[in-house]
Amino acid sequence: MKNWIDHKYINKNTIEGRIYQQNLAMSVLKKGNTMIIAPTAMGKTVIAALISAERLKNYENSKILILAPSKPLTLQHEKSFKKFLNTSVTSITGNNKPADRKELWKENRVICATPQTVESDIISREYDFKDVSLIVFDECHHAVGSYSYVYLAQKYIQQAKDQLVLGLTASPGWEEKKIKEVSHNIYINNVIIKSEDDPDVAPYFNQVQTKWIKVKLTPELKEIKDLLAETLKIRLKTLKKLGIIDSIAKPSKREILVEQKRLQQKIASSNNPKKEYFTGISILTEVINIMHSQELLETQSIKTLNNYFNKLEKKKTKASKSLKNDYKFNKAVMLTRKYVDRGIDHPKMKRLMELIQQILDENNQNKIIVFSQFRDTTKSIHEHCEKNDIKSIRFYGQASRDNDKGLSQKKQIEVIDKFKNDEYNVLISTSVAEEGIDIPAVDYVILYEPVPSEIRMIQRKGRTGRKHQGEMYILMTKGTLDESYYWASQRKERAMKNNIYNAYNKNNISLDNYVANNEEVQSYNINTDPDNAEVTIYVDYREKNSNMMRELDKINCEIKVKSMGVGDYQITDDIIIERKTVEDFSKSITDKRLYQQAKELTTNCRKPLMIIEGENIYHTFLHPNAIRGALASIALDFRIPIIQTQSETDTAFLLKRIALREQDKDNKKPVSIRTQTKPVTLPEQQLFITESLPGIGPVSAKSLLKHFKTVKNMINASKNELKEVEGIGEKTATNIIDVTQREFRDE
Repeated sequence: MKNWIDHKYINKNTIEGRIYQQNLAMSVLKKGNTMIIAPTAMGKTVIAALISAERLKNYENSKILILAPSKPLTLQHEKSFKKFLNTSVTSITGNNKPADRKELWKENRVICATPQTVESDIISREYDFKDVSLIVFDECHHAVGSYSYVYLAQKYIQQAKDQLVLGLTASPGWEEKKIKEVSHNIYINNVIIKSEDDPDVAPYFNQVQTKWIKVKLTPELKEIKDLLAETLKIRLKTLKKLGIIDSIAKPSKREILVEQKRLQQKIASSNNPKKEYFTGISILTEVINIMHSQELLETQSIKTLNNYFNKLEKKKTKASKSLKNDYKFNKAVMLTRKYVDRGIDHPKMKRLMELIQQILDENNQNKIIVFSQFRDTTKSIHEHCEKNDIKSIRFYGQASRDNDKGLSQKKQIEVIDKFKNDEYNVLISTSVAEEGIDIPAVDYVILYEPVPSEIRMIQRKGRTGRKHQGEMYILMTKGTLDESYYWASQRKERAMKNNIYNAYNKNNISLDNYVANNEEVQSYNINTDPDNAEVTIYVDYREKNSNMMRELDKINCEIKVKSMGVGDYQITDDIIIERKTVEDFSKSITDKRLYQQAKELTTNCRKPLMIIEGENIYHTFLHPNAIRGALASIALDFRIPIIQTQSETDTAFLLKRIALREQDKDNKKPVSIRTQTKPVTLPEQQLFITESLPGIGPVSAKSLLKHFKTVKNMINASKNELKEVEGIGEKTATNIIDVTQREFRDE
């Protein structure tokens, strides 16, 4: 008979009384801000629920915020916390309108949310963290760099009255530096580690056996491999002759990218860069393309490689054209297509089908997850499963690619439900299923290829062994990148365990000397601007996910997100600002966007401004003279001032300084936001006026102007005359008459 937890805020018979979970919860409540590192199947969500219940009891009217890095995981948490907790629970994601999110926040005590959504609302001041007595960062290893977790942790420490931070992860990373960075960023001062080997955990934990299956490349694939190797060797020799690399021994992709960046810096720092630098960058791009082709050939399916070749053919870059004209590379492409037509595939595919069939023959109720890094490969696996009458379904992200439409959030949930309800035995997934998603008890995990990441390997392994002993199979191709990746992940996992388990005390890691103290937290909001007055800055909705929003918030700017037809930021009626990073500036020169945007800025406001953000404007793929020509054109032809800033922080301070200078605080008046560009030509202006009438779109506007010839004739027309125009009915005609002929009353 199970021992159930009895608590005011926990629903009866929903949480089993496991001693290790209760001890972990008590430790967090006693010691404060804590990170728990534990395998996926150990019930970290249950621990969070136990802590939440106690905080709700101890702090009346307080709220609990559960943050998760994806929408499906957020909705999963909502479902779990509704099951566990006896209080109001909701979820907040980008699918909810801002006004609705504000209401949901107000009405509920437990909020499960995506960090980007909460960040946007906190910056817009829809609500704050004042009454949040516990904030949970699920998959807290994301709390690095500019990820939203970092900003939200800072705001929480600033605003909350009764603070408690809980970070949850299966693996924070293999580097000691990364573990400390995550701890510092979410203000952790205590780390608790639990493993399946701990005596109090072992009775509840099933061991997972790892087995690897090695295959050899077939003669057909070896032929393609040799052709790609020869193609690569020729380019490496050329790079050595140019003095760009020292050796033709096969470099890593990372090393090639470093060399590419180095050449770009040389171009940027020279007034008249050598032609060899541009040639070198193009050849390095070819090398990257060849190396990626090799990776797909060695580790994926022949169809995945063929799809990549097709994408490469469509590109019109110098590098892709050079590869198209290369005899050996072309032969590799032709052979790939030939083998696809003949049904020849990677030997891993055949072995995978045999393994799945073997597992299902043993028990046709067995559940299997097959992981692959590439969506194209999941498609190939699914097709092979269908040929072999294996009930399988694909699970991948929301982004659409070529002819493969992304899975919406709703569809993702449907896929998992179908898998749960035994409609399918095999779930074929990309990395989307690695992290947190509530996938039911799985008997087997199969990795189509190893991944050189200890975090991802641990997460994938954690998908099995939840209800009984599980097994994980890893498919590897001998003498290829597969083996390199496998040993890399093993090395990193060992390093991570050494850093976590050995560098600190076994159960409790103290980070008191490292974590930010209260003084550090307060200094985050010190305004270095001499004038601390609040200003209002209007931001285009397309900029809302950029770091600029949080940078402006830090320096006491009121941010209003609007849909703007022109520019990225607006300060007054007259001042509209286009912000470009150095990289975007270069791209907009290439695709001619720059001059169209400049034209729109000058047409729509009296004081346009362009900000170019980045340390070196010439540090791009373009020749410096192309950059100089564009700068001259913007300044002289369009008469737009250009200001260069060093970073997002620098840009934010500049925007505030402009606002302080230009906004009239004593006589504050609403700013007229440019929601669309002003029409330039006479016909455009006539259509613009006509389309502003109720019920009139572009087609009806043209019909009206063609019929009445002038705007004046149209406005003076009677209802019956308006109805003579095709597409104008009784209701539309009445509305036009009301707008154009009724007396104005300022209500």
